[in-house]
Amino acid sequence: MADAKKKQLVYNIIDFLRTSAQDGTVKEDDKESLEVAVQCIAESFGVDPDSEEDKKSYSISPASLLSLLDVYLKTKAKSNSSPISSNSNSNSTSNPTPINGKPNEEDKKQAESFKVKGNSLMSEKLYDSAIEQYTEAIKLYENPVYYSNRAAAWGGLGKHENAIKDAEKALNLDPNFAKAYSRLGHAHFSVGSYQEAVQAYEDGLKLDPSNNNMKTALTTAKSKLSESSSNSVADREPPSGGSGGMPDLSSLASMLGGGGGGGGGGGGMPDLASMMQNPQLMAMAQQMMANGGLERLMQNPALRGMAENMQNGGGMPDMSQLANDPNLREMAQQFMGGQGGQGRGA
Repeated sequence: MADAKKKQLVYNIIDFLRTSAQDGTVKEDDKESLEVAVQCIAESFGVDPDSEEDKKSYSISPASLLSLLDVYLKTKAKSNSSPISSNSNSNSTSNPTPINGKPNEEDKKQAESFKVKGNSLMSEKLYDSAIEQYTEAIKLYENPVYYSNRAAAWGGLGKHENAIKDAEKALNLDPNFAKAYSRLGHAHFSVGSYQEAVQAYEDGLKLDPSNNNMKTALTTAKSKLSESSSNSVADREPPSGGSGGMPDLSSLASMLGGGGGGGGGGGGMPDLASMMQNPQLMAMAQQMMANGGLERLMQNPALRGMAENMQNGGGMPDMSQLANDPNLREMAQQFMGGQGGQGRGA
């Protein structure tokens, strides 16, 4: 059985049909068929169009169904001519901002609701979902706050390059937005761009000098920058040695065990364990290897003879003799920086 609202609708439809038959809207030949239809509709919904009781319960007189439809159509026409965009619903997948770039108040209101949802998700560390909400807000209204908040969400996911882009976009929209500088500084710091991080924090503190969090972050970024700069200088320093970067071969002979067995194995063989622990010797060896010195080193007659002697079961030659070999000295100058020394004398 139909409920009261449906009965009311059916009663007034029947009233409309009967009125149409009486005012000439319906042709005379069709009136009988229309009356049959009215009776069928009334029986189906349990409505008696001739009952005074149903009339009192369901009639909308003095209005009529037709007049109500007219009011509805006029209201709809006014709504369609309103500046409020019909595309500002949350299911929109395109940017509904007007072509002139100025979002209406309804767009701004909807965008703010997306931002609020994003902030709530951020507090729960649901960064992916927060990014979705901020993105929807940005589609409606390119507000620097929305970009800045999304930068924070990207940072929560560890996607700091994306955070840098959003923070920079926020600053393009509002160069005086101090929080965006803080977000930019954090993103640069996280990817190891300490110079850029320092700059961002300094720019932010110009706008917000009392921001203690940014002050602390700036101090940390400066410390990291100084540390990385010191490491870079240390990496560029050549290993210590003789003139023009050449190692002191007499000292090398001493490190390797001297003339004939002091501090090493039999037959002048040096203590290899001690050699591997000597940082100066390892640095010299690494530089020589990096310059392709191994092949040319073995072309030296003394070293080649040493290798053949070892293959035949003999011991190593006196290391001090190798150190005083003029050919070996010349080769060491080439591989270890001797040529640079000659250039400075020119």
